[in-house]
Amino acid sequence: MHHRTRPHGLRVWLKNALATLVAGVLALGIVAAADGTAVAAEQEYRRGPAPTLNSLRAAQGPFSYARVTVPEQPGFGGGTIYYPTNAGGGTFGAVAMSPGLNADQGSLAWYGPKLATNGFVVFTINNLNTATDSPPARGRQLLAALDYLTGRSAVANRVDPARLAVAGHSLGGGGAINAAAERPGLQAAIPLTPYVFDRSWPEVRVPTFILGAENDNSAPVAQHAEPLYQGLVNAPERAYLELAGRGHLAPNFQNATIGQFTLAWLKRYVDNDTRYERFLCPPPAPSDVIAEYRDTCPGA
Repeated sequence: MHHRTRPHGLRVWLKNALATLVAGVLALGIVAAADGTAVAAEQEYRRGPAPTLNSLRAAQGPFSYARVTVPEQPGFGGGTIYYPTNAGGGTFGAVAMSPGLNADQGSLAWYGPKLATNGFVVFTINNLNTATDSPPARGRQLLAALDYLTGRSAVANRVDPARLAVAGHSLGGGGAINAAAERPGLQAAIPLTPYVFDRSWPEVRVPTFILGAENDNSAPVAQHAEPLYQGLVNAPERAYLELAGRGHLAPNFQNATIGQFTLAWLKRYVDNDTRYERFLCPPPAPSDVIAEYRDTCPGA
């Protein structure tokens, strides 16, 4: 009897020891992949105090920021990097932004302080040819800018290369969706009143937020932003916000609603900060500011 109970006791001990080991591994955020490699489990990268509607809509967040001017580089036309300076140690998520037709990075300048003071590195870029670069060309330039940002820039050590996003206005918005199609490892894409050549994007597997404008005569939403949203059939999350009574150039000027949803999307998907989910789901009701909102409701 004594010899039969000892193996049972050993099995219990081994079982408990294994459970403790597994719990410890999971606590460290490590999961064994099928091929035996270790991959980091999804985790949150929280920066700053708990968000409120007022903090999302404010022109700037709780951190200070600095900027670096970048001359033309191989693959893109240079630009300006904005980065937080007193947001603690570690690395930050980053977003590269492309302007539209005949515009330079100055047309997107307001996003720099807005996002950097909320804990992101922001790179507003110039395109090589402001008038003739197509959305695919602008997409390649956005990716070249991200590669510069993480590899050769003055703030490379501040950027987490695993938490990158793209955004852009008009043709630059078309560039953002092209970049997302080319690089599925991106964490977010934000086309702002986008001008797109293609309407169907089954290859995009990046959470994508699209901004349209009700009175957009340059890229009418029925021909560009709305079909783009419908065509993102494989995006893990997607949303479409249509500004009421606004036109194509609305994203070029500081706007509390645009800032609110751009920041919430980046926080939720680049930083995986679930505190921001409630500002995206349930979706906002139509109002005098928002003509329409469609989404897959993050987290649902």
